[in-house]
Amino acid sequence: MRILHTMLRVGNLQRSIDFYTQVLGMTLLRTSDNPDYKYTLAFVGYGSNPDHAELELTYNWGVEQYDMGTAYGHIALGVPDAYAACEKIRLAGGNITREPGPVKGGSTVIAFVTDPDGYKVELIQR
Repeated sequence: MRILHTMLRVGNLQRSIDFYTQVLGMTLLRTSDNPDYKYTLAFVGYGSNPDHAELELTYNWGVEQYDMGTAYGHIALGVPDAYAACEKIRLAGGNITREPGPVKGGSTVIAFVTDPDGYKVELIQR
């Protein structure tokens, strides 16, 4: 078994595509519309299946906002340099919500970014 994709419901599909491609450097892999059930899917990632897991952005037509709830945590991305990644993300208009630095109680350098819908993305320096 392997992870194929993770799905996030988004309130504005183009805004989310722009964030994940222009700010986080992913590629838009494919989109599909389902008029009968009134939703559109966009798959983004750093590569496509089967070699890479993808992120599925789901836009349910007419729904502009979702409640986060308390169960969602974050998506984690490995980066060679969290400080440089945050600077690049900041310059591209991204929202850094935890500046890079060691994780509490450890030495691994992490940072957090928040996407336009409020989803947290952790950057882990590898």
